[in-house]
Amino acid sequence: MIEELLPDTVVTVDMLGDDGIEEAPLFPEEAALMARAVAKRRREFSAVRACARQAMEKLGVPAQPIVSGERGAPQWPDGLVGSMTHCDGYCGAALARATDLASLGIDAEPHAPLPDGILESVSLPQEARRLRELAAVRPGVHWDRLLFSAKESVYKAWFPLTRQWLDFSEADIEILPEPGGGPYGGFRAALLVPGPLVNGRRVTGFDGRWAVRRGLVATSVTVPHA
Repeated sequence: MIEELLPDTVVTVDMLGDDGIEEAPLFPEEAALMARAVAKRRREFSAVRACARQAMEKLGVPAQPIVSGERGAPQWPDGLVGSMTHCDGYCGAALARATDLASLGIDAEPHAPLPDGILESVSLPQEARRLRELAAVRPGVHWDRLLFSAKESVYKAWFPLTRQWLDFSEADIEILPEPGGGPYGGFRAALLVPGPLVNGRRVTGFDGRWAVRRGLVATSVTVPHA
């Protein structure tokens, strides 16, 4: 599912369902991070890393630990950029060579409404207005959850470039459905704070893709070098 939203330079591995999750081995450094975690968290942690290591192998990079660094961001091997995501019944990882992309972010969520009160805390007034307009035309899509997922992907692409927090209110996302009402589309995230410098170019926004399939919402962002 995730690979449909990313360019060919990105390698993806994902897993739908819970089969085999508990058997995924961890490196000692990773196991130490999960020493006090509940079983569900350990399964998610190990499954998404199993996906990431398979993606590494596809890129010819030896499997190695993926520990969490600042603000929980995964620490990738030198020369790679990547992102991971997991939710109930799904996990996935996407990796690319740092020579091909400056950064990327992916996210997956259940295709269901956000819990009460969450949309108000994560959306700007203009975003909420656009969601209402979309819902009036295509009520079968949970646009609030899609917006949340897009903001997660934006943050995951932003953080490796800046090492700074990006609040939900600091990116204005416009969701762009494809003509004909299919399960795919795009989105544009306008940064409302100074963006990162990428090869001397100030980034003012991110472009992304989305899909709604198999009971899931998935989003992605890629940041090119130029």
